[in-house]
Amino acid sequence: MTTPDTAARSVIVEREFPQPPEKVWRALTESSLIEQWLMKNDFQAVAGHSFTLRADPVPNWNGVIECQVIAAEPGKKLSYSWGTLGHESVVTFTLTPTGAGTHLRMEQSGFRPDQEANYKGAQYGWRKFIGNLERVVAELQ
Repeated sequence: MTTPDTAARSVIVEREFPQPPEKVWRALTESSLIEQWLMKNDFQAVAGHSFTLRADPVPNWNGVIECQVIAAEPGKKLSYSWGTLGHESVVTFTLTPTGAGTHLRMEQSGFRPDQEANYKGAQYGWRKFIGNLERVVAELQ
């Protein structure tokens, strides 16, 4: 058993959506919608399901992220492992209904101090991805 790394950091992005949690959940869990805001995938919102996220390869990266669903609580919480470039982390989306729609909190946890490049890349990437998610959710009927 490994002990948690108390020096590990997280990337956190929070957004307010004017849409209800059900619409945000759809964009987080329907494969065709995930592809529009994140990456190509074979995602299923079932705990234990292993899936991959696929981007175009770039130098020093094959474009594949190996993942497994940890928790899928419809309209409330989605969590999955995220493994790429020797870095293992956990991505968790928490949806909270508000009077005006939904508060979304995304946290990618598990960045060790020696993974500064991964941490900075995730900070940049998630701001972009969540911006794309906002657009996809806004276009849902």
